[in-house]
Amino acid sequence: MFEKGIKIISRILTVAFMFLIADGFYLSRKGFVFENGQISLVKPAAAQTAPAPADIKGFNIDTPYILGNPDAEISIFEFSSLGCAHCADFHLSVLPKLRKDFIDTGKVKLIFADFPIDKKSMQAAMLARCMSEDKYFDFLSTLFKKQLSWSLSFKSEKLLAGYAEMEGLSQEKIQKCLNDDNTAAEIMYIRQQAMEKLDVKATPSFLIKKGDEGEMLTGVPSYDTLKEVLERKIND
Repeated sequence: MFEKGIKIISRILTVAFMFLIADGFYLSRKGFVFENGQISLVKPAAAQTAPAPADIKGFNIDTPYILGNPDAEISIFEFSSLGCAHCADFHLSVLPKLRKDFIDTGKVKLIFADFPIDKKSMQAAMLARCMSEDKYFDFLSTLFKKQLSWSLSFKSEKLLAGYAEMEGLSQEKIQKCLNDDNTAAEIMYIRQQAMEKLDVKATPSFLIKKGDEGEMLTGVPSYDTLKEVLERKIND
């Protein structure tokens, strides 16, 4: 009985080890490295005490995926990983109130900036970018709601593909999206720019920007905190 238990444990450890090896190989192909216990891009951001005003002034993301009025004067750039539990908390608990009071009223727009922290988050981000503009944020909500299922699964790619298929993507399209190196490069570029220009080191992080002025928030801000910052900027 003891020997049987040892064999079972051995098999589990072997599968886990092989999974980590495969995960690392995937990330290395996409431009990530594993250093000091953390996953990062090949070119890490230089340490900064605070983001330079010129960097905030010049920072922007060219994306069609905007929640709210594209011409809104105030922008919220959300640096988020789809596998991040705190990011899910923001999307499911704080964003609905923010959307009702500020985004749907045309005062503020939100730009989702991919900042994947692992292979699964990267795959989820790549699939989300295959959605049409009108389905993109709804798909993000689906991924965050089901995060616990796919992020902890050894069959995460299959689960993610299933969610995409439910939104109308064919299996052929799904595989094409998951293997699109141009999309992967775009996502990595956004991540790298956030690290280098804004000193983003954790998810979620937020840049709240009006004109050439902006301020950073790290972690999940309460609705009241966001409301205070946004109302101040609206009245500036």
